[in-house]
Amino acid sequence: MPHAALKAPQQVDGISPRNFARLASFIHSETGIKMPHNKLTMLEGRLRRRVRATGVADLNAYCELLFDPGCHEEETVHLINAVTTNKTDFFREPRHFDYLTQAILPELKARGSRRIRVWSAACSTGAEPYTLAMLLDDFAEQHGGPTYGILATDLDTQVLEVARRGIYPAELVQPVPERLRSRYVMQPLQKGHGDVRIVPALRSAIGYARLNLMDDHYPVGDPMDIIFCRNVLIYFDKPTQEQVVSKLCDRLRVGGWLVVGHSESIAGMNLPVEQVSNNVFKRI
Repeated sequence: MPHAALKAPQQVDGISPRNFARLASFIHSETGIKMPHNKLTMLEGRLRRRVRATGVADLNAYCELLFDPGCHEEETVHLINAVTTNKTDFFREPRHFDYLTQAILPELKARGSRRIRVWSAACSTGAEPYTLAMLLDDFAEQHGGPTYGILATDLDTQVLEVARRGIYPAELVQPVPERLRSRYVMQPLQKGHGDVRIVPALRSAIGYARLNLMDDHYPVGDPMDIIFCRNVLIYFDKPTQEQVVSKLCDRLRVGGWLVVGHSESIAGMNLPVEQVSNNVFKRI
């Protein structure tokens, strides 16, 4: 019986060393995100979707398209959306929210603040700003104010659209305490079937916008009382971290609070803040 002809192994499409270096440099300059060589496979996997969407032959052809002087800026946005990481949960790192309700909000109330401005500076799909809105709204209800407004920004336009809709799988809101969940989360008509949605009052209290933390200035209006910028600094090198946090402090009013992620450190940076709790800092 004749042997079947052996097939040559299919060549896997990959990014050339030259193009990876160009991409890594571009991604770092545009987003601050470090792209070491051990992220090559991840990057290739994420960019294959853009290869299919643009109709080019392969990953290297996509790189040539991207770096062509005539490339539309919209493709840069698609690239950034593809490489950003968007892990988020309601009430993630809950000690920060405990400190918010037990220390920050009572102090602002005691100061006579009539309106609190809060910025969620890497909001992803919206779990953090909606968590903040629940707690601010609940505090205002119990204490007769203050009112509040929340700005939520992210680099990724796709996650911002998810956040604006405020629609989530039911299991994603399970960390929300039952008392708050019953008040601020609308259940599907048929219980246990379908997604849930954040109530309109909270959705209308949050303004969403695309903002790149690598920009020279953060056009966010009046100074903020509270800024949450958690679990994004870990993707930056130390000089970029200090540049970003310094600009965040510029947008924070004296006596306001900056909250960074539990796995992040701003120790040793020349910043106008003092630490008041676990990764919570006060503008001085």
